[in-house]
Amino acid sequence: MPSLGADMDEGTLLEWLVKPGDTIHRGDIVAVVDTAKSAVEVECFADGIVEALVVDPGQVVPVGAVLARLDENGAPPEGSGAEPVKAAPAPEKAPEPPREPPRERLHEQPHEPALPAMAAAAPSPLVRHRAHELGIDLATLQGSRAGGVVHRQDLEALAHRAVSRPRVSPLARRLAETAGVDLSTVPGTGADGAIRADDIRRVAAGGAPAGETEHRADGQRATDMRRSIAALMSRSKREIPHYYLSTTVDLHRTVEWMRERNRELPVGERLVPSAALLSAAARAAREVPELNGHWVDGEFRPAPDVDLGLILSLRSGGLLAPVLKAADTLDLSQVMALMRDLTRRARAGRLRGSELSQPSISVSNLGDQGVESVLGVIYPPQVALVGFGAVAPRPWAVDGLLGIRPLVTVTLAADHRATDAAIGARLLKAIGRILATPEEL
Repeated sequence: MPSLGADMDEGTLLEWLVKPGDTIHRGDIVAVVDTAKSAVEVECFADGIVEALVVDPGQVVPVGAVLARLDENGAPPEGSGAEPVKAAPAPEKAPEPPREPPRERLHEQPHEPALPAMAAAAPSPLVRHRAHELGIDLATLQGSRAGGVVHRQDLEALAHRAVSRPRVSPLARRLAETAGVDLSTVPGTGADGAIRADDIRRVAAGGAPAGETEHRADGQRATDMRRSIAALMSRSKREIPHYYLSTTVDLHRTVEWMRERNRELPVGERLVPSAALLSAAARAAREVPELNGHWVDGEFRPAPDVDLGLILSLRSGGLLAPVLKAADTLDLSQVMALMRDLTRRARAGRLRGSELSQPSISVSNLGDQGVESVLGVIYPPQVALVGFGAVAPRPWAVDGLLGIRPLVTVTLAADHRATDAAIGARLLKAIGRILATPEEL
């Protein structure tokens, strides 16, 4: 069970996406785990063959407990007539930092005519997971690729053709037949309205409508998340001697440069000041490594990379902090794409476990809420948090003349055990200098 934050002690295994005998690769999604904050897709961090699933769905497991056993030296059995099961990459994944090698993708395999004599390879774990979401029975579907292998594109095409009728998971269909439930009367709570097994059980038991049950579940999650945040922030204020600094930065050059750049970009790729603020914070943290790392066992441990935590508020209440890995190595367009992708998937509950790993420094940007400045609480074991307020036009003196400029208040909350105000001031000064030369981002 991975640790998905300093405030996580345990998680509930919701679903396995692999089974014993499956060949999996580093980065494949193998399970879905429920935490106090969100349901998270868990990745595998090694290649091998699944030997055994140790934990059953529904079990509550402490962090660090074994979920499954993997044979890292195993190989697919010879003469099986089937290709190894390979998980496709996560859907709509934003660009990865250039330092990571590209992953093998199933959909890049060349098209070949189907061979009737060859047994179809098993669909990937991600395909099985998507089929479950869409309510598609894979046993009834013939794939369009070599050997009849079913790919994600086959599922999406079928879902598109069947959009006018409700989708039903195979288990839900069997339960409905057994219980005599009319599927046309069941409101689906799965992806795009798909009917799940829980929907059938609820109707068969005469329970509350799906909407009310989901509302109660969301309310309970929000309560659990609030308690988790309260405990961690109480610990932070109790153990960490915070000090605070702030400065005001003129974004005139940044805004003007972005305006010119956006004229050449498609609407969906246009840059916003928030991306520049995140990029500047990451690069400044690289310049001031004393604020980029963790306080562990009574000492500061600098982080090898600037893994920037983006603090996001959820519509249902509470906070998540997905990570922009090696954010200081990304250009502005990559930061923009990752920021947009992580925000969308965090609020949809579709983050992966690696995206909730421990940041080395976090950023809280409340500019879209009209907040002038952010006096944050450090997320332990980190030692610093950068806050950005709203970018707003205000009076500002330039070369002895008063004018109106787009200004932003930048704040720093830092751990006095690790640094003092002189080092914190260097970080804020670096952010201001970087934002004055946006063409270098």
